[in-house]
Amino acid sequence: GILPDLPGPKVRSSPFPKRGVVLHSGHDLVLAPGSSTPTSSAARIGVAVDEIVADLAEGDLVSLGDGGVTLAVLGRRGEDVIARVRSGGRIMGRVGVTVPASRIQFETPTLEDLDRIAALAAEDVEAIAVSFVRGAEDLEAVRDAIGNSNTMLVAKIETPEAIENLDAIVRSADAVMVARGDLGVRLPLEDVPSFQKQIIRTGVRFGRPVITATQMLESMTTAPVPTRAEVTDVANAVLDGTSAVMLSGETAIGVNPVLVVSTMARIVTRAERDFDYLNWGASLGVQEVAGDQPLRRITAAVTGAAWRAALEEDAAAIVACTQSGATARAISRFRPSMPIIAVTPNERVARQLSMSWGVETLLSVGSANTDESIWRAMQQALQAGLVSPGNIVVVLAGSTYEQDPVADTMRIVRVR
Repeated sequence: GILPDLPGPKVRSSPFPKRGVVLHSGHDLVLAPGSSTPTSSAARIGVAVDEIVADLAEGDLVSLGDGGVTLAVLGRRGEDVIARVRSGGRIMGRVGVTVPASRIQFETPTLEDLDRIAALAAEDVEAIAVSFVRGAEDLEAVRDAIGNSNTMLVAKIETPEAIENLDAIVRSADAVMVARGDLGVRLPLEDVPSFQKQIIRTGVRFGRPVITATQMLESMTTAPVPTRAEVTDVANAVLDGTSAVMLSGETAIGVNPVLVVSTMARIVTRAERDFDYLNWGASLGVQEVAGDQPLRRITAAVTGAAWRAALEEDAAAIVACTQSGATARAISRFRPSMPIIAVTPNERVARQLSMSWGVETLLSVGSANTDESIWRAMQQALQAGLVSPGNIVVVLAGSTYEQDPVADTMRIVRVR
């Protein structure tokens, strides 16, 4: 699946040299308008939005990147701003520049985002990540801009407003991302772990895939092994219930992207062995995910019954026959201990399910009715070697008559 990321009202620096620069605590430097400073150095940093530099005032704090480097504004010199490095470090590429909220008044999505949305929708990407979401209305504005499309929207939770409006945002989104970089810059650092758990739990509760991102193996940008704290962080995200973990700088500008991915895969695989599958599923209800929508309530109730049946019968797998991916995502939230096999006739849906926890996909041909869908799904799972003769399998299927997605059929099948 392809997931482009809208920048939103993200302010970035002009690019630094390829190997980056080191800013030392106590040193003074210049923040300059990006229009007059196309490249940045340790002495002079261009800021892409000229108005931001113009509005900075003495005493303002400015963060670079994910907040590891901070500057304090000392005063002005013409169009430039003089700042002192409070906490230093190495910075590379076009880093984010975070200024006090009163100095930036942008809407989400921005006009530039809307231009990008039109291009992305034309390419039929599987999902689009929306940055700096503050409320459900921001997502609806993006959805309106996409038009008649089943492109998934991933809400990036990285603002105080998003935390306040979390339930409404998750209901409106198709997936969510714990964007810890900007979240940690805009909120106290010590609150981020608690918010991470809250966001993951809320996303899974509503049947939405959740991606945990930013600085997961940050030291591997330059080092061959991660720190022990980073290993623990990735494992804890899995134990929190996240659907996916995401790398950024480690693979975008890191020295060995393949090694980083394989390292993360080993950590995730090991952490999954300690996940509390039984108690996780038992703690999920129907009402909270479905609200007052009858079809969602049916799906939530049937997938809950399928999870319990799979446990009681020690099923080898749960097979979800799905047109839209909704059935597979609905059972995925229970985190069953056996594989989830999504069988769909839609190749794009199969790619969209790549961010859903525990889901393997098989492409099928369309079926005229539920019985035929189930029969074809079982045949394909058997041919693919995902189930074996004699296995007990729980099968979920959606209605072929309802216009909106609904999983209303659950069967326990013995593979022959």
